[in-house]
Amino acid sequence: MSNLDPAPDELVCAGDEGRDGGPRLLDFRDVPLGGPRAMPVRRSLPQRAQSFIGAWCFLDHYGPDDVSKSGGMKVAGHPHTGLQTVSWLFAGEIEHRDTTGVHALVRPGEINLMTAGSGIAHSEFSTPQTSVLHGVQLWVALPDEHRFTAPAFEHYAPPVVDHDGVRVLVFLGALLGQRSPVKTFSALLGAELTLPPGRSLQLDLEPGFEHGVLVDTGGATVGGVSAKPGQLVYLSPGATRMEVRASDDEQTRILLLGGEPLGEEIVMWWNFIGRSHDEVVQFREDWQRERSDQAAATAGRYGPFPTQWRETIPAPILPNTRLKPRS
Repeated sequence: MSNLDPAPDELVCAGDEGRDGGPRLLDFRDVPLGGPRAMPVRRSLPQRAQSFIGAWCFLDHYGPDDVSKSGGMKVAGHPHTGLQTVSWLFAGEIEHRDTTGVHALVRPGEINLMTAGSGIAHSEFSTPQTSVLHGVQLWVALPDEHRFTAPAFEHYAPPVVDHDGVRVLVFLGALLGQRSPVKTFSALLGAELTLPPGRSLQLDLEPGFEHGVLVDTGGATVGGVSAKPGQLVYLSPGATRMEVRASDDEQTRILLLGGEPLGEEIVMWWNFIGRSHDEVVQFREDWQRERSDQAAATAGRYGPFPTQWRETIPAPILPNTRLKPRS
């Protein structure tokens, strides 16, 4: 998914926020996903209170969205560098195309992970048969030693496991005896858990990880902190156990995210992750040149564009001043 903000901030994320204390509640901000009939998303990461959860650095939560009113997801070809994108749906279907030649569908309960590495471009459109669209889009920052890896794509449908009445799907990392085979470049955890009304669940945690619990439906109390849909509860490294309690009156679905602290400073702007302002400027220039010269004999940083693409998204204008790290 693209960040369609027409004037995105250029952010230096150092990942050193909130590394002590108990669970903290992180709210979201509403962001339109482009256009006058835009599909709204709730953006939980990044924010000033928290840039990362492990290497997770971007989290958009959307839906349930009535496609007949919003038009659904219509994101033309756009670039990425230095990250992996994770697409996870609760309802609906999205068609994915990218410049490695992959054409795939995103369906509920199945992870599509795209590695941008040195550079990739992709498009995402909700399919005609989709009436309701509901899911999350997440980014993972690649560690410095792997951020120029070759672009790639993986698909995985994790088994649905019943754990004492809790429905569990582990799409990245390991939890409750389940392990995902999907390749990441840092230690990560990603799982969907659905709890019956009033149910409590005790989970053993990896103490070296940061963790985040995103509430999708219902309501959850995590370590004494209550959250409603779209809100995120953050737990700093050191926690070895976590209790999640579902609201008494309805089923609760959450995403559990985790990972080893990245321990690196990154620069995020639009759909690029780099390590300096100048690097991001170059990524932008490469994209603008390649989208205007698709007939070039040699593919550039982002690869050959699919013949099905009729349009691509231009990069926004960069800020007039060089970025300043924020404290």
